[in-house]
Amino acid sequence: MESEKPKKTQEMKTDLKLLLECLKYHMGNPLSQKEVLITIHSVCKQNSDAGIYFREIGGLMFIINLAKSSEQSLVKEAALYTLGSIAEENVYCQQSLCTSELFQDLTGLLTNDDSNTNLKRMSVYVLLVLVSNNRNGQTLVREVGCIEVLSQMFRTVLSNYELNLSDNSVFQSYLLWSSVCSTLCVCVNNPQNDENQMLCCSLFPCVNEWLMNCMRPEVIRPICSFIGLTLANNTHAQNCFVSSGGLDVLCQVLVQLESDSHNTLSSAKLAVIVTKTMDACITDNSAAFTVVLSKYHIVSTLLALLLHESLDSREKFSIILAIGHCTEDCGEATKQEWTL
Repeated sequence: MESEKPKKTQEMKTDLKLLLECLKYHMGNPLSQKEVLITIHSVCKQNSDAGIYFREIGGLMFIINLAKSSEQSLVKEAALYTLGSIAEENVYCQQSLCTSELFQDLTGLLTNDDSNTNLKRMSVYVLLVLVSNNRNGQTLVREVGCIEVLSQMFRTVLSNYELNLSDNSVFQSYLLWSSVCSTLCVCVNNPQNDENQMLCCSLFPCVNEWLMNCMRPEVIRPICSFIGLTLANNTHAQNCFVSSGGLDVLCQVLVQLESDSHNTLSSAKLAVIVTKTMDACITDNSAAFTVVLSKYHIVSTLLALLLHESLDSREKFSIILAIGHCTEDCGEATKQEWTL
């Protein structure tokens, strides 16, 4: 088996050299270029070292220039997808792609009215890969102004709370919005980034509107992830969220989902997700938010949710943890609720 490894490595290098030449040769043929790019993606997916070699022979730079210069949207999309997949497989390629120039190019694609939804989604995908687990990427996404663009997209990509996902146009917009949400999540956390967390606090009013007007899993799950990561270990962000009315909204949604859970099992699962998000909001400063929690009888709601038979031990543990934080340093109103 060991003797086969050098042979396979050489075959991989030969393949990538030929594919890069094919890419250059087919400059006037968008469909052929797309097929070549997909094949490059496939080769690099099978061997994490392939991305490094492809970078060494100038392949990454060529694809970056192709994404920038091609007038064909399908070529741009395939080029961006290939870049993102290579960076996702290899941290060295991720770091080499983390340049202010590429971030500016991606921002330009996102703000260009001529960019279709799928091209924007591929641009967001590359940003997601470059920022994920990467402090340098988190810094660039802020300094270049990408966070402001992503935040605006979060506000505007979906315009209707009805969210008719059976409509293909709406579904494609939802996929873009969901990708934006995921990218904002990695901008603020893993590793935690206080500056980016504070920038994302501007989205709290929009987040609250969505939670109040669309209690669907497709919306609640990504939004709760965003809220939880933006608030994590950041007291100032937590205070901003509460000041925006966010804790009130989470409590209202939690009460409604717990009520719905008696008829719909999925509502219980969603209620646990909301519980975790609420817990992230109060963990570092529960005493300050006692009035809000008492107003909605949250402890009683959590106790009722805890009895739901469809929940597993992990979900029940999350609820118990939240109850602990709700009653820690609690005021008289919460004590009375607990004894009831």
